Amino acid sequence: MKEIIYNNIKGKKVLLLFILTNLVYAFMLLVTIPKVMSFSNGMKLLDMLPTGYNAEYVNSLFDILGEKGREVYLFNQIPIDMIYPFLFGISFCLVLAYFFQKLSKLNGYFLYLCLLPVVAGIFDYLENIGIITMLINYPNLSKSLITTTNIFTIFKSVFTTVYFVILFVTIVMVIIKYAKGKIKN
Repeated sequence: MKEIIYNNIKGKKVLLLFILTNLVYAFMLLVTIPKVMSFSNGMKLLDMLPTGYNAEYVNSLFDILGEKGREVYLFNQIPIDMIYPFLFGISFCLVLAYFFQKLSKLNGYFLYLCLLPVVAGIFDYLENIGIITMLINYPNLSKSLITTTNIFTIFKSVFTTVYFVILFVTIVMVIIKYAKGKIKN
């Protein structure tokens, strides 16, 4: 994994992957999520609830979505959301590695921090599989399926949040490093 990261943290490649990832994300935010939410009567989709949900919420949402809304969720939103975790994991791993390299910190445990978005992406896939299973089996949903999927949603959110905090701090450190360099010159 170390070699893959080192071989792919060229500025243009990182930027291209970052742009592609965010184009897919923007498409979800602007097209597929609003399309599903047009059936939701204002209820948020499961993957948009970072603190989780319970069986009552899932059943209410799926009931309000109706057959057509659940179909749109399953066949419009979920397919795009099966592409996004891969792109997020790879591109944001490389973004953090790029900035760590600028700080000469791309080694040891800093390298492992670059894997946080990959872990978040894995939990996103597990969440998506759970949502797919629930959409297919509705209204016959087991409490254990809902609970497990909810745990995946929360873990995805935790790893994503921790990643962005680390990225923010790292970017600030890069800015400070370059500002100090400019002041010395």
